Amino acid sequence: MSNKVNKVNQSEQVFDTIHSIMHLFRARQLRGLRDTPHELTHMEYKALGFFARHPGATQGDLVAHSGRDKAQLARLLKGLRDKQLLEATADEADRRVTRLTLSPEGARMFHSLNDLGAQAAAMALAGLSADQLGQLQAQLQQIRDNLEADDA
Repeated sequence: MSNKVNKVNQSEQVFDTIHSIMHLFRARQLRGLRDTPHELTHMEYKALGFFARHPGATQGDLVAHSGRDKAQLARLLKGLRDKQLLEATADEADRRVTRLTLSPEGARMFHSLNDLGAQAAAMALAGLSADQLGQLQAQLQQIRDNLEADDA
């Protein structure tokens, strides 16, 4: 029985460590925005990233992609538009549909955050060999596959 308890404790420690790493990584990444006129939350950053990858997408597209609450995302997107980080245009075919793209300032902020993320990732992974990084990636992918298989 103690072997089973020990494995549970180790499993909890693994996820506590993963959580801690992600918290430290996000904090380091977002810290660079403190000196700008707009502070971004993690969800705002994720939304900007979605529209950076999918220019002209709609709020509904983001809801479908993220699985988040429609009303929550509507408030979040309104805030990004109020901060002039997102621009909205009516769809050519259906004027009731609003297409969203990053404003020039939104694109600058998003790319700046990506650069900060790349710097934080390089610092965090310093000292790991290519083989170690490959092993780590494979192990994390196995964890993800296990969780996704359980959801299916």
